[in-house]
Amino acid sequence: MKRVLGLCLLGLALSCAGCIAAATIALPGPILLACGILGLIAAGGLTYSLIHLAVDVHAMTKTLRSEHPILDSVRCSALKPLTAALQECLDKTNKPLLEARREIQDLGLQLQLLRRRKSGIEAILNSIHDAVLVCDDQDRLILANPAAEKLLGFESEKAALKPLKDNLSDNSLADLIIRARSSKVRHVRHELSLNRSGSAAWYDCLLSTVLDDSGQVISVVAVLHDITREKEISQAKNDFVSHVSHELKTPLASINAYAEMLVDGEAQDEAAIRQFCEIIQGQAQRLNRLIEDILNISRIESGLMKVNRQNLSLALIIRDAVEMIQSYAQEKNITLTAPAPILCDQVYADRDMMMQVVVNLLSNAVKYTPAGGSVSVQFEMNDVDGTITVSVTDTGIGIPEQDMDKLFGKFFRVEANKNFAKGTGLGLNLVRQIVETVHNGRVFVRSKQGQGSTFGFVLPIASSKTALIA
Repeated sequence: MKRVLGLCLLGLALSCAGCIAAATIALPGPILLACGILGLIAAGGLTYSLIHLAVDVHAMTKTLRSEHPILDSVRCSALKPLTAALQECLDKTNKPLLEARREIQDLGLQLQLLRRRKSGIEAILNSIHDAVLVCDDQDRLILANPAAEKLLGFESEKAALKPLKDNLSDNSLADLIIRARSSKVRHVRHELSLNRSGSAAWYDCLLSTVLDDSGQVISVVAVLHDITREKEISQAKNDFVSHVSHELKTPLASINAYAEMLVDGEAQDEAAIRQFCEIIQGQAQRLNRLIEDILNISRIESGLMKVNRQNLSLALIIRDAVEMIQSYAQEKNITLTAPAPILCDQVYADRDMMMQVVVNLLSNAVKYTPAGGSVSVQFEMNDVDGTITVSVTDTGIGIPEQDMDKLFGKFFRVEANKNFAKGTGLGLNLVRQIVETVHNGRVFVRSKQGQGSTFGFVLPIASSKTALIA
């Protein structure tokens, strides 16, 4: 390239000299023509060199603007030292840039992975039924699932990174979390009572402290498991055992006392001995009824009760039950009436269980009705709803309004009526278990103190499909 440029410049110089000489000295025409041709050739060569140089400069510029510039394609020898120096500078500059770009790509992948993990953790937390809270080392809320938001009454987005006590209306949980963070105990369990929908609810609160390698607290995780139902069951079991113990002690104490009196010879004549034996027999029968009722209720609640369902007439069951209770009613001078049997009142039920239901309702009605009163049984068919309603109405002492909701509970007896008649408080609970749990029916009661009561139940009418479904 240097030689070409030199020759071009030499040609131009000769052409210029010829032109000057022609202007001052008269030269022959051929010489002038030769000088002109030589000048044109020199000008063309110079133009070609300049164009070639411009192309290489343009290519270099384009290459430098690319993402990975490589300057080895330059053909101009005059530019090769420059391109080599530029390429060396670019290589030194590109190496840290490439490393930084790879690090950025790695960080992007790690960020995507962290986002997926975060989404997965949030999905898991949101699917947990228990309330979950996560607080940082400054007792600020950083994470909570929907169960915690619903229970404690806040929104995670608004409560995030705010002090826990500012978000909770009840500070008992916040105090537990603060104490767990301060003590750095890895796991601790508490029973916590919180207000839920206006009533007290119990929660098993598990607090876990997360520590770093240096032993500093990173966060505290609180999981609240609802144990209200377990508490209620436990309390119900305790009450049941207490009631059973009390009910068993009463007849056993009478049996034991009169047996001791017989053994000690306190009954001097046959009439006294007979009286003591009748008392012992009556208390033993009471004890047997109590045990049978407890066992029947337990079998029904546990699903172990054997049920022998068949199509039967409730009117016929009522007739048999009335005949069974009639003598008891006559002893108290109580009028007992029942409807005439019909043939279209079929239900798909266990006969012995339904007999026990009707007998219990009738015996209660006679028991709590003063002498000279009346007890009547009615039943009504509803073809639209496909149900049969049986009701037992008496003119007895009635039930206070505040006790109406508790009548079908275990061992419940109306305090105002305890002195009027004796009982175990299990009869109505057994009625409800048989009607509602076993036969998918419904029990009801209507009463006004001093004006009598109406106890009854509703059962579905038997159909051709009932037996097949059951």
